[in-house]
Amino acid sequence: MSYWIKLGVICVGLLLVSLTGWAILLPASHPILDRAGLLGPMRAVGLPIPETEDNGGGGGPRFGGGGGGVQVIAQEVAQADSDTRLVAIGTARALRSVTLTSEVAGTLENVSVSSGDWVEAGSLIAELTDEAQQLAVARAELALQDAQARVDRVAQLRSSGSATQVQIDETELALNRARLDLRDAEFELRRRQITAPISGWIGLISLEPGNQISISTELARLDDRSSLLIDFDVPERFVGLIGVGDTLQANPLSRAGEVLQGRVRATDARVDQGNRSLRIQGEIENEDDRLRPGMAFRVTVELPGESLPLVDPLAIQWDRDGAFVWALDDDSKAQRVRVEIVQRRDDAVLVRADLQSGRIVVVEGVQNLRPGADVTPRETRPAPQAPADDDASLQASGSADMPDTTPDI
Repeated sequence: MSYWIKLGVICVGLLLVSLTGWAILLPASHPILDRAGLLGPMRAVGLPIPETEDNGGGGGPRFGGGGGGVQVIAQEVAQADSDTRLVAIGTARALRSVTLTSEVAGTLENVSVSSGDWVEAGSLIAELTDEAQQLAVARAELALQDAQARVDRVAQLRSSGSATQVQIDETELALNRARLDLRDAEFELRRRQITAPISGWIGLISLEPGNQISISTELARLDDRSSLLIDFDVPERFVGLIGVGDTLQANPLSRAGEVLQGRVRATDARVDQGNRSLRIQGEIENEDDRLRPGMAFRVTVELPGESLPLVDPLAIQWDRDGAFVWALDDDSKAQRVRVEIVQRRDDAVLVRADLQSGRIVVVEGVQNLRPGADVTPRETRPAPQAPADDDASLQASGSADMPDTTPDI
């Protein structure tokens, strides 16, 4: 039994020594000891416990023996814009693109261009065999000449009064019918010719003269790639943040470091209900013709932000209710101000809080503060500087509600 008594005495002694050291070395513990009813008896027995303002109801200890309140290192609050960048992956296509096919089935007789050629709108690309159509045009021309001759003879008879009105009407009707037949024959002849509907570059031609083709046979593709259109999708939460005319940057995934300037050309009229995304169409110039449709691009769009307080990361503290900073009011008293972290930067943090530019927040000495404590800054540092280029980004496939943004894709 004597063993357990000795052990209990030792434990009580250690506890008393710990409480005494806590009270002497950490005056911020005085309110806790006072509520526990221990601070008064400890002073009564003559322990060297330092006095604090308001008998434990004021601030923490004073560093360096100075007066006026808890001495801390503080910093002014700055304001900065929370501009971010939306990053998405898109696929390029030509400004205008046409698949060249024949209007009729037949045998390919001639190809007038080569793969990769530049052609103007209206240029002849290929021809089908058209002997039957040429004969039809020749017959229609003869029939038109005959109809015109009849109209001329009837006109002469009419001047002498030998032709009736019925004869005149019949010859004129025959002349009009002959003209229509000629136009129809010429139309059928033109359908055997494949021409370029737009100016552009011819793709690979896979057919040769002599091949039999149908109306669904693809001869080649014709692309106007003077500009490229880039289609990419963004989540619906970005609706209203991106508009026509906004600038964008496009980086070919195959060419790291090359950045091209462009603009938003159009936005879709509705959000896709399947994946809750909005289709955006961007446009970039391709004057030197180094880019091709089908290439993948990393598209970056600047998004509008809001002006937010910028504080030093050391000023942010945490408790069970979340993040906060110690800010000084007009009377240099400490106040807890709740903050929401929006963006982390190299040496500062953008927060959403009730902090005006120029207000003082504590960055060192926060462990000795409590609400209402008098504070005397030993040093007040200048406000953190907002970087010239905010490299924060939001991935189009990520979450816009995350408080700490992630790096680019």
